[in-house]
Amino acid sequence: MSEFEVLIPKLGESIQEATITKIFVKIGDTVSEDDPLFEVATDKVDSEIPSPVSGTIKSIDCKVDDLLAVGKIAMIIDLEGNNHKPSDKVVPEVSVVTPEELVPDAKLPETPREKLVTSRFYSPLVKNMARKEGIPLEELEGVEGSGLGGRIQKNDLIKYIEGRNNNVTGTSSRSKNNISEVTLENSAIIQRPQVSVSIGAEDTIMEMDRVRKLIARHMVMSKQTAPHVTSFVEADATEMVLWRNRYKDEFQSKYGEKLTFLPFFTEAVAKAITEYPMINSSVDGEKIILRKRINVGIAVATNSGNLMVPVIKDADTKNLLGLTKDINQFAEAGRNEKLQPDSLQGGTFTITNFGSFGNTMGTPIINQPQVAILAIGTIEKKPAVIETAMGDAIVVRHKVFLSLSYDHRVVDGMLGGKFLKRIADLIGGFDPKRTV
Repeated sequence: MSEFEVLIPKLGESIQEATITKIFVKIGDTVSEDDPLFEVATDKVDSEIPSPVSGTIKSIDCKVDDLLAVGKIAMIIDLEGNNHKPSDKVVPEVSVVTPEELVPDAKLPETPREKLVTSRFYSPLVKNMARKEGIPLEELEGVEGSGLGGRIQKNDLIKYIEGRNNNVTGTSSRSKNNISEVTLENSAIIQRPQVSVSIGAEDTIMEMDRVRKLIARHMVMSKQTAPHVTSFVEADATEMVLWRNRYKDEFQSKYGEKLTFLPFFTEAVAKAITEYPMINSSVDGEKIILRKRINVGIAVATNSGNLMVPVIKDADTKNLLGLTKDINQFAEAGRNEKLQPDSLQGGTFTITNFGSFGNTMGTPIINQPQVAILAIGTIEKKPAVIETAMGDAIVVRHKVFLSLSYDHRVVDGMLGGKFLKRIADLIGGFDPKRTV
């Protein structure tokens, strides 16, 4: 009998395990190649796993909330298409990472806190570790996570437990100022205000989807983690705009790619980072990690209204065509929510384009654990004063506001200002004689 084993795929360079969040098939179902089988969640992204082959589901060797290591069997598909009843199911040995294997002699009693409602996602590993250490859910809610959307990873909980045992234990309290939670962790005070919301009969209540919850937590975590400062500069993009307008049709005819303005800004950012490498860093406690690779994330809006940030790896080594191909591919995949997990990892700097929505400028939130993010406003025609041989003259120029939000723990005003000005100078100094 010919069978195919569906394994937990490699979901990124740093991902070793994934949690099963949904199962779309049952034993005996007939599937075709690319039909969705199940969904997995990691600290980076949720991803549907399609069937690599056509056949009949013979066995399902996982269930919702199982934590499986990469390479482990999730399902078996009968390639000959024979139907199987549940009683025919053959269950191979599946290495599910259990709490006993990860934490020897762990006692896992069920407690009332399991019945508390929370919108935050916790992997089985994190829940088991918390259970062993006697950390109630309400306390776990106050632990900062370094994963996407503030999701708690194993190392985050280990650090918290060490601080909990050696220093001041996190506490929750109510106060007259309507503060619902005060967490003391490593001498840092995090206050979470309880906002009272009145709901009218004509109002509509909408539940956040999973991705929106992750985004919300990630944004709140970023503001709590990094002291944000935002600088602004107005760049003259005239030569760049005229060159693009002149050659965009030739570019698309020659390379089959639509040329937008974003690759030009990405090119300028990558070059500026090589000159100001401290912008390409992360903060780990009291240590600064300088990133060798320049991996630029591009914020992409999806059709569902959420936001994804695919990453252009080694952006400083790519020419305008290479950047254009990556950006166009990511934009298409992002809108349709077909981005692969690996494409969302490894970013060292992020660009977001407010101008695509007709906005003049904005103050973006840093994409942790990065230390800076650039926002691009809309390009507009404006009167400007320039110097000529006959004196000053007022002419029409294409201007754009650029804003840089940066982590003031690492990036001071001088560094942030110089870096942003350098990007503006690179845009303003675009070579009009450049070849396609």
